[in-house]
Amino acid sequence: MLSSSSELLLDQQQQELRKRKLLELAQPRKVPAPRRTCRQAVWFYATSFLAAAVVGGGAALLFLVPLYVDPAISTLAADFAPHPVRCVTVRREELSGIFNCTWSSCKEGCTSDMFHCLHVFVTYDTRPYNATSGTFVTLPSGAGGGGNSTEEDYEAGSTEPPDVTEEAVLYDNIKGCGYPPEVDCDNFTKAYGEAGAAFPCFYSRENRSVVLTHYDRDRHVAIILHYFAVPFVVTLAASALLCAMHCDCRCNDGRERRRRRRRSTVEDAR
Repeated sequence: MLSSSSELLLDQQQQELRKRKLLELAQPRKVPAPRRTCRQAVWFYATSFLAAAVVGGGAALLFLVPLYVDPAISTLAADFAPHPVRCVTVRREELSGIFNCTWSSCKEGCTSDMFHCLHVFVTYDTRPYNATSGTFVTLPSGAGGGGNSTEEDYEAGSTEPPDVTEEAVLYDNIKGCGYPPEVDCDNFTKAYGEAGAAFPCFYSRENRSVVLTHYDRDRHVAIILHYFAVPFVVTLAASALLCAMHCDCRCNDGRERRRRRRRSTVEDAR
């Protein structure tokens, strides 16, 4: 009796030990996380930085090109006169209806449909004009070619009536639209929308029926450099570095061909 009871106790103990071992085996072992070396850390942070540069540069191009770069390129392509001339407002039309508003001299916002639009028509003289003295002037040779002429750039000229050209359309900028505070159509209408108002303006030598109230060639060139060239170069350089870091750019095809030729020559020799 004693021997049988001791055997039963031993069997129970063995079963419990087996259950414990099975439970231990069933539980996932905690593998210690490998320690990151300094080189791996630098590689990880460099990859993260370059990826962020690619995403940020691409997003900047998508946002800046239609809003700033494209109007700047269109303005330079229109070839506006570098010095201001005298414009006189002929008439102003305020129209309503989407079919009557295919264009506008000034519009706050460039993405929405136009249901109300402003048309300002002017005439202008192609001679340089000094708005401070109210006279037509002659420019000395070597005067600045930009749109920011100073008083020193002018010489006293004729006060004869202007040689009026054909009627032209006045725009606040080349697209005729923009966003506050840069574009304020109420101020635009007050300053240029009254018939008989005289003011300096810039006409397009490519299309003489287009006139702008302001023009600065250096500013548009700076916009193209800052808003397009810089993000494009950053995106291109970051993409190239990422490709060099994570893509195998070695010529493996040539090596494989050489190995095959060697094997064939060895087999032929045998």
